[in-house]
Amino acid sequence: MFEVPEALARETVEREGAPGAAWVAQLPAVVAELVERWNCLPDGGITHGGVGVIVPVRRRAEGPAVLKVSFPHPGNVHEPDAFMAWRGRGAVLLYERDDARFAMLLERAHASSLAEVEDGDEVVTVAGRLSRRLAVPAPPGLPRLRERVAEWVAQLRTDDAELPHGMAPGTVAAAVATATELGHEQPEVMVHGDLHGGNILHAEREPWLAVDPKGLVGDPAYDGGTLLKSRAPALLGADDLGRAVHRVLAAFAEAAELERERVRCWAQFHAVQGVFWARRHGVRIARGGEELERLVGFGEALAELLTRPARAGR
Repeated sequence: MFEVPEALARETVEREGAPGAAWVAQLPAVVAELVERWNCLPDGGITHGGVGVIVPVRRRAEGPAVLKVSFPHPGNVHEPDAFMAWRGRGAVLLYERDDARFAMLLERAHASSLAEVEDGDEVVTVAGRLSRRLAVPAPPGLPRLRERVAEWVAQLRTDDAELPHGMAPGTVAAAVATATELGHEQPEVMVHGDLHGGNILHAEREPWLAVDPKGLVGDPAYDGGTLLKSRAPALLGADDLGRAVHRVLAAFAEAAELERERVRCWAQFHAVQGVFWARRHGVRIARGGEELERLVGFGEALAELLTRPARAGR
């Protein structure tokens, strides 16, 4: 009998309230029904992320696989569409999908992720190369990043007016400029949407495969911003933050075959968004207090730094 991990149940109910409690209550029956329907056998310990459960299984045709069932959320709707577009190119294979239950049967990768690699240059280079491979022509019907420009700009201006922060006016203006100048004209290719080391897993078929995509279409440089934001903890202790940041940008741009300046602009946009989000909601590792203030302060410094193009030689 499948049992919902206690931490997943608690966090889901705390975050989602009554709908979350209802989903948790139904989850064992959903997993059992899908395992039977897709002719799977349980094959290992259950794990979970922030919004879903991962059940290792085996099926005769594919061998090792995982059943993933997520809490219904708009951000998860197009995950299977992304896997279908990639067809295993740089990402795990999709074997089955049940969109009504936000469930998929996926190729199994290892539990170890790129986030565990100590060599920061390797992390960035692997992510950049993977980003390049994921940039395949996008099918119709998926959300385009350009469709979010008006929402982005409105939220940035609202946050700037309502929230206390230490960023110069030009820093917020630069983020708005990125949204308006780069946001409308974007290529029709797939982007991951949440590219970071934790979403890149070690695998057998290929050394590294992407998981947990958002199924978005637009500028691959956008993913350079999400990657840099995820590297922030590793940059906290840098002797020369500017040099360290621009090293990440340069390495990602080269590996992904993108314009370095475009990557910088999107990274600055993500940094400003991150500061405002932390002010409104906190962050996973710090909901308030001195630690949150320290992280927000670093985010503000990062946003200010990224507002300026790299100096020659960096």
